[in-house]
Amino acid sequence: MADMKHNLTCRQSLASAFQALSDEAIKAGWSEGDVALALAELAEERVIEITAKVIMEGSIHPQRVAAGGRNS
Repeated sequence: MADMKHNLTCRQSLASAFQALSDEAIKAGWSEGDVALALAELAEERVIEITAKVIMEGSIHPQRVAAGGRNS
């Protein structure tokens, strides 16, 4: 699992694109609250998809998981 510094660097690299996406949605007429909620829900769905993928790959390739390997 990624360490906190790595996660912070990733967040920083995504922040401007995330803000631009949010700004565009607000300009299109959506409220800040609607935009924030929609983005949070999309992020949560993505985490669920990735988690399910990791679980499925782990069940298909248990030796890879046991060895600490991962796909990026």
